[in-house]
Amino acid sequence: MWFGEAESDSFNRLLLGTRLSWREIALLRAYARYLRQIQFPYSVDYIAETMADHLQITGGLVELFLTRFSPAFDGDDEWRHQREQAVEDRLLAALDEVQNLGQDRIIRQYVKVIKATLRTNFFQPGIDGKFKPYFSFKLSPRDIPDVPRPVPLYEIYVYSPRVEGVHLRGGKVARGGLRWSDRLEDFRTEVLGLVKAQQVKNAVIVPVGAKGGFVAKCLTPGMSRDEVQAEGVACYQIFIRGLLDITDNRGEGGILRPPLVVAKDDEDPYLVVAADKGTATFSDIANALAREYGFWLGDAFASGGSAGYDHKKMAITARGAWVSVQRHFRELGINVQQTDFTVVGIGDMAGDVFGNGMLLSPHIRLVAAFNHQHIFVDPEPDAAASYAERQRLFAQPRSSWADYDTTLISAGGGIFDRGAKSVFISPQMQSRFDIAVDRLTPNELISQLLRAEVDLLWNGGIGTYVKASSESHTDVGDKANDGLRINASELRCRVIGEGGNLGMTQLARVEYGLAGGRSNTDFIDNAGGVDCSDHEVNIKILLNAVVERGDLTGKQRNVLLEDMTDGVAALVLQNNYRQTQAISLAEAEVQERSGEYRRYISNLEAAGKLNRQLEFIPTDQELADRRAQGQGLTRPELAVLVSYSKAILKEELIASDLGLDPHLAAAVATAFPAQLVQRYPDEVAEHGLRREIMCTQVANDIVNRVGFNFVPRQRKATGAPVADVARAYTAVMHIYAVDELWGRIEALDYVVDATVQQAMMHCLIRLVRRASRWLLRNRRHEMAPTRAIAEFADGVAQLREALPTMLRGRAAEQYRAMSQQWQEAGVDASLAEAVAGALQGYTALGIIQAARETDAPLMHVAELYFDMGERLQLDWFSGQILASKIENEWQALARDTYLEDLEWQQRTLAVGALRYLTPEGSLEACLETWEAQQAALLSRWQDMVTELHTTDSPDFAMFAVAVRELLDLAQSSLRT
Repeated sequence: MWFGEAESDSFNRLLLGTRLSWREIALLRAYARYLRQIQFPYSVDYIAETMADHLQITGGLVELFLTRFSPAFDGDDEWRHQREQAVEDRLLAALDEVQNLGQDRIIRQYVKVIKATLRTNFFQPGIDGKFKPYFSFKLSPRDIPDVPRPVPLYEIYVYSPRVEGVHLRGGKVARGGLRWSDRLEDFRTEVLGLVKAQQVKNAVIVPVGAKGGFVAKCLTPGMSRDEVQAEGVACYQIFIRGLLDITDNRGEGGILRPPLVVAKDDEDPYLVVAADKGTATFSDIANALAREYGFWLGDAFASGGSAGYDHKKMAITARGAWVSVQRHFRELGINVQQTDFTVVGIGDMAGDVFGNGMLLSPHIRLVAAFNHQHIFVDPEPDAAASYAERQRLFAQPRSSWADYDTTLISAGGGIFDRGAKSVFISPQMQSRFDIAVDRLTPNELISQLLRAEVDLLWNGGIGTYVKASSESHTDVGDKANDGLRINASELRCRVIGEGGNLGMTQLARVEYGLAGGRSNTDFIDNAGGVDCSDHEVNIKILLNAVVERGDLTGKQRNVLLEDMTDGVAALVLQNNYRQTQAISLAEAEVQERSGEYRRYISNLEAAGKLNRQLEFIPTDQELADRRAQGQGLTRPELAVLVSYSKAILKEELIASDLGLDPHLAAAVATAFPAQLVQRYPDEVAEHGLRREIMCTQVANDIVNRVGFNFVPRQRKATGAPVADVARAYTAVMHIYAVDELWGRIEALDYVVDATVQQAMMHCLIRLVRRASRWLLRNRRHEMAPTRAIAEFADGVAQLREALPTMLRGRAAEQYRAMSQQWQEAGVDASLAEAVAGALQGYTALGIIQAARETDAPLMHVAELYFDMGERLQLDWFSGQILASKIENEWQALARDTYLEDLEWQQRTLAVGALRYLTPEGSLEACLETWEAQQAALLSRWQDMVTELHTTDSPDFAMFAVAVRELLDLAQSSLRT
């Protein structure tokens, strides 16, 4: 205690009654501290009292730990396990003598937590040969009873009298920032809340979510700023050492286990950290420790150091969030880069996200903003002059709103101190912000600013300022802002951009969305930072290997990293663009697909992959009520589903037999700047995380383009494994050149209305869904993208060119009408025609197969196919099936099956008719001969179609009978 290596508390009583060393007592104390962090209901003092009351059991707990982890154990793993079980059995038997229920529970929890411990540095000496003055424990929280949700996969807890901290990981490959917390009593609760957001934020990158936090326990009120910073750095270093002490390393011979650590888990070498609140300048410190430990990631261990990407300089988080803002306004018909618009902001120009964000358009009219010190009000700003002044403040180190040139502020505005007793509300302020009084307290004024009727509310600060009407301030957990927080029902802004974290609660976002407001979530809008860091880590892993083999110097590597800054930024912003696009595409069909979305949520919940209550996803009854009111899932709720689907699909693909088909392997290159791929193509292809990168890129592309329910629907409809669905999707994207068409549609931003773009994209989505399902059904067990592309791509290209002249009847009318509609909206003819042709495009696969099977000319088969569709009114019939009302999953599956059967039968009919084609005869003559041969069955079919025409709403029973009748005709065509 004198040297600060042990704490002075009730646990020290154990020195008098046991033979335990002070370190073993400190071990028990560390576990007690951890129990308090996981909200165990007993105080540390009462836990210590329990230990003192049952000295023999206390000794047994230490014995259990030593037996489980001592590296000096005499015997093999099986003998260790038997000894450990014997100690545990003895402890549990001794509990019969413990009369107090609370004490019984404490001892049992100790046993559980020790058993849930996977590694420890308890036995490692420091460089001085003495035991280290801190402990670290790697735990499996899932094995600890009543641990708060969400439950991470792994957790490292670091304890010493000087510092405590936790690092929570959602998976083996995980990343996230480490923050310097000031919440001594519940820092784990703070970190747990952050890792929950990190999990969904990381859906777009390779690692799953992780988050860490530490508290400096020896800070005192009398310390200077420099002393506080020095103590924080020292505590951060202890925390980082605790993490590295028990983490595997990589060497030439494979995985290297940490010394004097008994590991109860599998190999686990991936540990990556990042900066966070209070640790923004600490990355170089962490990387220096990584080098000291010889850790394989080198300076990829902590992104953003002196040889990394400077997020503020790149403005990457703000630019990513601005992509969301631009989409919101673009879908409202406004170009914020060319049209003035009003903004209320949270933050100041010295801040990364706020400062960079408020410089992303010269048309921003910032009418008000606030930070923890000041309130800025400019009722009628001049866009150009205020933009220039914000540029000046951003360039000025440590600027505040007090540095703003007040001569540039419009009449009635000003800079107000938040510490003032009250603020005079000028007539101009009253008019701009609908304020009826002439004086308000600073907090009251901020509340009014949050309620302002403006175009954009831009959050680039810290704090939670908007809650749902149904929530209390206590529910929010941000006491500092209780006095100014408003309800979402009071918001009057059109759009919210969440560059900062936790600016509003999820329920507030939902309430705002149901009222017509446009927002995503913080984890969508500000994902640019974490995405940029992940790119940096993956690039450094590749380049560090090149440096190690001597083909690049460290200085050259750093120059190359800097040269790729713009390329990395472009990749990050593309991810932001596509992810918000996915939400918009899902939102556009939220009414039409309400049942499908509800079933998707229920299936995730039933599989234990989604906790509705935790993620604030509405119940089935709430969804039904919304549907009755003409509403559905909001953008914030869809954002959760998009992120969950990516994370789940990524995990499933990594665990599958996806393999490395060349067209799938090419996805790895899409995660790196073109400059790097061109210079080091082999290194990219052989990247140490190539499988994880490939699966992440494929999962992102699938969900971004064709929706979060694409893979589950394909699997349900075909029974195909997840890897085959990914293979089929990849093949279809290449066969139909969907990526090229999609890019051309995206290039129409601000050229055509956003609804036109969405309609065209949904046309392509239907093509991908139907073509993928065709491949999964017709190439079962032999689904390989390269093979499928070679088989179908050329034929599809030929048919695409000929399609306009081959379509007949209703299909031709539909094609012409859609193409014409899009051209009138401003789409160029070639793109409009190509996308309109996608409605019938999936049929090309069957036509190509039929031509190959019959050795007939492709165009003959195609012409017969479409002629058959017109003569038998099959296009009309398929339209009736598509228009049928779907009320449950079985009906959805039935509809898909009928459509597939109809396509197969139409193809079979064409093949059957083709048998009557003579070398000198025409296709028309061929059809007439076929009709004569099938006269009786044709008559039956035509009678059935006539009856269907007279029915207002044909049902599934009628479809089943009709499809069966058509099957008889198709089979007869092959026989006669």
